[in-house]
Amino acid sequence: MDWFYAIVYGIVEGITEFLPISSTGHLIVVGNLMGVPWPKEVKDTFEVVIQGGAILAVLAYYWRDFLQQGRDIGHDRPTQRLWLGVAAACIPAVVLGLLFGDAIKAALFRPSVVAWALIVGGVLMWLIESRRVTPNVHGIKEIGVRRSFLIGAVQCLALLWPGFSRSASSILGGMLMGLDRPTATQFSFYLGVPTLGGAALLDFIRSRDILAQIGLLNVLLGAVTSFVVAYLAIGWLLRFVSTNNFKGFAVYRVVVGILILILIATGTMSNGSLA
Repeated sequence: MDWFYAIVYGIVEGITEFLPISSTGHLIVVGNLMGVPWPKEVKDTFEVVIQGGAILAVLAYYWRDFLQQGRDIGHDRPTQRLWLGVAAACIPAVVLGLLFGDAIKAALFRPSVVAWALIVGGVLMWLIESRRVTPNVHGIKEIGVRRSFLIGAVQCLALLWPGFSRSASSILGGMLMGLDRPTATQFSFYLGVPTLGGAALLDFIRSRDILAQIGLLNVLLGAVTSFVVAYLAIGWLLRFVSTNNFKGFAVYRVVVGILILILIATGTMSNGSLA
């Protein structure tokens, strides 16, 4: 059954990684409902590594843009500011992760915390979408380094509160900083490349022996599935936000958060630490 679990995890990861609904929350629910028998260290490592497939989907989706930006970065000021901004936005998460990452996992990485993060994040998303504010940034090269850094600081909500969702926090942060929805969504994709890509590569290098317990072919199957599904999800989300708001996602988050709390209350899901 390892191949089946790998495919399901890959599908869930691919769908939820870039949508503002928390891949962590969904992987927890799906893993518990399927009764995946893998040791905890295998599940944790597998979930991080298959994020690499989702990141490759971003690179594939935007390959023309990245190629052109690589050509322009030596002389084009807007392109330079864009990638300086991406680097600046990663700084808060890197610093907090190094200082408090282990403590946060030990204290907060449990289903009930994830559930409340989904619910609170959904409420905040609804409130932010209900504001009557006209965006003043309509392209990622217009964001600037200072605004990018502040978006990165808001993105840390996902690190400080497991289940809040990295994509949700970066998109909401972008909207609070005046970005329109498509621009905030695209910038969230860009931020995922160094943050998630680095974590996936590091975990794979460090934990190949752990992953060997379920077979590296199954790991590859999960990553490839994540890549394909994430590529489709990126295109769909960009089309969706061009004509719709995030209130539907807000409602969905609240529903999933309540579902997790019900599963815990009924004993269907353990509320033990996931760290």
